[in-house]
Amino acid sequence: MLPASSRLLRGCVVSLLCLPLPAWPLSSDRNQPINIEADSATLNEASGISTYRGNVHLRQGTLQLHGDNMTVQMRDDRIDKVVLTGNPATYVQTPDDAEEDQHAEAGRIEYYAGENRMILLDNARIWQSGMDQFSSDRIVYNLADNTVKAGGGSSSDRVRITLQPRKSDDTAPTPEPAPAAESEPATAPGNETPADTAP
Repeated sequence: MLPASSRLLRGCVVSLLCLPLPAWPLSSDRNQPINIEADSATLNEASGISTYRGNVHLRQGTLQLHGDNMTVQMRDDRIDKVVLTGNPATYVQTPDDAEEDQHAEAGRIEYYAGENRMILLDNARIWQSGMDQFSSDRIVYNLADNTVKAGGGSSSDRVRITLQPRKSDDTAPTPEPAPAAESEPATAPGNETPADTAP
């Protein structure tokens, strides 16, 4: 029989496989194994809380989470809440039908499985290379309907958005004018040159 700590760790990994991934992900990621690395781990079967400290790195397919500390709260043998902190904590994943990775970073990233919601706090930022990005001290991302709410309501919590220019397909290049046809010089009447005849 596995020790209690081993059973809890296995339960955490199995439950992570059941997490609905954000709307950005490569769909095949959810079928990939999960690897967690950290300098140390504390597992408490009674409370259902596991804590990972020091250079925490979670990988699942193209999904990568990195931070200084990560706490996983279990409820009824399923993950209820994940909190990742760092300076900053980061998220990277490849979306379907895209060549560029999606990025997110914040001092604190919270995931609520029951509400299907992710909250980014403290210098939060979401962007994709070459595309729009926005940042705020608080960003709430609803994974169920793919909606984002930024800002915390205080005057100091400003929302900053960077919009990249879009390429217009309506602007066609102006064609160059065709070169004028060369015409032979006109010959004044009466000055025609008779054709040479054989002697």
